[in-house]
Amino acid sequence: MSDTPYPIDLDSIRGAFPPGLEAPSLLLDFAGWLRGRPWGSVGCFSLQGQFSDQAPIFDGSPLRDRFALFMRLPDGSAVGGWYGAGLDRDDPPMVGLGSEGDYQLLAPTLDGLLAKLTSQEFDKAWSDLLPDDEVECQTVELAQWLAGRPTAEPKTAPEESPSDLPDFRGFVEKWSRDREDYWANHRLMAELGWRLAAHLPKGKKPWDTTRFEIAIVGTQYQARVLTRGPQPFEEAASIESLLRDLREEMRRAQPELGLWYAMNFALYADGRVMPRFEYDACPTIDGEPAKLSEAKADLARAPRPQRWVPKWLV
Repeated sequence: MSDTPYPIDLDSIRGAFPPGLEAPSLLLDFAGWLRGRPWGSVGCFSLQGQFSDQAPIFDGSPLRDRFALFMRLPDGSAVGGWYGAGLDRDDPPMVGLGSEGDYQLLAPTLDGLLAKLTSQEFDKAWSDLLPDDEVECQTVELAQWLAGRPTAEPKTAPEESPSDLPDFRGFVEKWSRDREDYWANHRLMAELGWRLAAHLPKGKKPWDTTRFEIAIVGTQYQARVLTRGPQPFEEAASIESLLRDLREEMRRAQPELGLWYAMNFALYADGRVMPRFEYDACPTIDGEPAKLSEAKADLARAPRPQRWVPKWLV
């Protein structure tokens, strides 16, 4: 364990910031300081960017421009900046999106987050941000490095008290409720649930679901039901136009996201459909990766900011 260095991916970190915003020099300098040091010496994480789509938040795709997630924890939790309404876009608060539903504002600034790493001020829910007991701790070295940074500006005001900071947990919980209501009442989702009534889950528990996966790339299309592995199903052809309508509607509503290439959804016993969309991974259709020419045609028709174009499409 002690021989493993921190995983660091600067390209993904830069790409994770909302278009028009660049990764701050403090974060890039911290990555330079951390490079080559033993994993766990100042906390158990990797410095890797990711979009809110992949973070533990329901229907996170529309929130890409609200977050800059640059730290991943072993349990799948994510840490980064929150660009909420009215917040400082140059120095946003640092938040944690916990894989077990812990949504917490961790520090008022990036500088404050790094300072908390040095003083090991994280509660049990965020214990992965504490040094690993089996690795020689280097938080003192980090504190010395932070203190010696020539670009560090003296604080002109006392650090904000928790009561002055926005309610991040409240924001995430409201977002999740609103998006669940949105999809539960969406006309195309309602029709999808009706057309797939033969696949309603047999169990009676509220969490029983039947799961489906969809791929649409240009003219290519594939739909599978996940029962003992992905399987074709009788209604697949009849729901294609409905799913393409959904894709176009979503593109019009948030054009900067472009067109999604894959969709997974859960069908509940009451007919509700809860979706999750994939804008970045190249899906497999009929056992082969989707045709690049078809994906590029989608991109030409629905362009995205350059940093939101996946590498396989460049």
